[in-house]
Amino acid sequence: MRIAQLANFIGPASGGMKTALEALGRGYVGAGADRLLVIPGPSDATTRTALGDVVQLRAPRVGGGYRLIVEPWRVIQVLEEFRPTSVELSDKLTLLPVARWARRTGVGSVLFSHERLDDMIALRTGLEAGGKLSGALLNRLLVRSVDQVVVTSAYAQAEFQALADAVGCPMVRVPLGVDLDTFRPWPPDADPGRTIRLAHAGRMSREKSPQLAVATVAELHRRGRPVRLDVYGDGPHLEEIRAAAGEAPVHFHGYVSGREDLSRRLAAADVSLSVCPGETFGLAVLEALASGTPVVTADRGGARELVDDASGAWGAPTPAALADAVERLTDRPEPRRRAAARRRAEQFPWSRTVERMLAVHDHAAATVGATA
Repeated sequence: MRIAQLANFIGPASGGMKTALEALGRGYVGAGADRLLVIPGPSDATTRTALGDVVQLRAPRVGGGYRLIVEPWRVIQVLEEFRPTSVELSDKLTLLPVARWARRTGVGSVLFSHERLDDMIALRTGLEAGGKLSGALLNRLLVRSVDQVVVTSAYAQAEFQALADAVGCPMVRVPLGVDLDTFRPWPPDADPGRTIRLAHAGRMSREKSPQLAVATVAELHRRGRPVRLDVYGDGPHLEEIRAAAGEAPVHFHGYVSGREDLSRRLAAADVSLSVCPGETFGLAVLEALASGTPVVTADRGGARELVDDASGAWGAPTPAALADAVERLTDRPEPRRRAAARRRAEQFPWSRTVERMLAVHDHAAATVGATA
């Protein structure tokens, strides 16, 4: 098996995407597959690693430190040399020519859908109707161009299901995983005090809704609850979100590069806030749960599917409803809710994700090969 992973829209804050690519790549190589990773960068470069070759193609910046490959034929040149049995596309916007090349040449193609286009466009622009229309038009092209679509949640699946069924494109739901060794419970503070310690880890960008986490803390503060929010992450709207915090007890720490360090910080919190209503999965949710910290999330979106009654709480994506959820959760005995959080995370090991993705690639390669 020769698997090419293509990630065409990444930047310094693409923590979740990079984590998933690395975990899947490690699993593919561990199972005996040859693996190639193609990414955008400031210049052309090829690096040999223990997880296969990494080919970086020069690509322009498109905002927020992100780069985008705008010459898909250069990706095709790399693939023609590598000769994959299947390709895994992690970008919906610019790699359609690669999917069409794969179909012409008898190579299996898998779209790994990491986000819902309709919600992403709506959250960035505030135009919900326009987001749904634009997303539907592009998704109609996608399901006709690839051999399989992989989604990470029922929420993400709803975006594609009717379109995929109409053209007979197989769809598979494969939840992502978490590194249960790195993200783990840590010894609690000797004297945590009365303050409700909250944490938020994620990109400081409007579509990730960090402003909603800040507003939730402001609401708790307004109610007279002793509370503190520690925010871990960077992004293009950091200063805007910092200004929105005003006098609320919110502390911004920037991007935390070490995963073990991040786990310690998450474990020190009473509750982690992952409140984006447009999240298709929520690796940050799993990382908090694995660290023994229960999670409050919005009552819609893929992140909600990761939290059960024992490991967290949820509410409508409004500051008042989410503040209510925090209060309900912190009323529960702390040892019980921390143990439940860890148990929930243990249902999502990366090994299970890799096993299911290998089956997806096997099926894509075999199906195309049989019809070539």
